[in-house]
Amino acid sequence: MAESERIEPVLGAGAEERARQFVTSLSEEEIMLLRLRDELYEGRWDSMLADLNDRLQGKPFVFKLAHRIQDDIERIERLNRFERQNSVDLAKFI
Repeated sequence: MAESERIEPVLGAGAEERARQFVTSLSEEEIMLLRLRDELYEGRWDSMLADLNDRLQGKPFVFKLAHRIQDDIERIERLNRFERQNSVDLAKFI
């Protein structure tokens, strides 16, 4: 599955519990990124990352983040990695 595809898994009990535990460890910034991903980018990390990189390069962008872009990119990579490794959509747990 490509990273850009939205994850719509059928979760087993173990995967669901891992996702719930992971979500409880998220910072406010990470939760904000999950919500923005779903609301502005149709659940796609690749579109969100492209938008942030456009902002870094001075190109037009969709939204202005209150925090440093590089920090948000690292948060997105962490969230995306967890979702891919566990076949979950973390937004369902917030």
